[in-house]
Amino acid sequence: TTDNIYESIVVMSKRANQISNNIKEELSQKLSEFTSSNDNLEEVFENREQIEISKHYEKMPKPSLIAVQEFLEDKIYYRNPSKEPKEL
Repeated sequence: TTDNIYESIVVMSKRANQISNNIKEELSQKLSEFTSSNDNLEEVFENREQIEISKHYEKMPKPSLIAVQEFLEDKIYYRNPSKEPKEL
């Protein structure tokens, strides 16, 4: 943990953004498997597998909660370049 609450919040926020981006990327990849090339307005229908995948991701814990848990368990590596000794 950091000695400064604001630094801790920034660390958790940046980690939550990383987690969110990873989840979005993973979800997009899984849903792209179901897209068809000939989507007409009349032919668009809801795919049961797509719905199940979406429901699975909706039930997952939010990225901010995952980041807080990782931070509390010291699973996040972070550094502050402004606090590191400068090399000559």
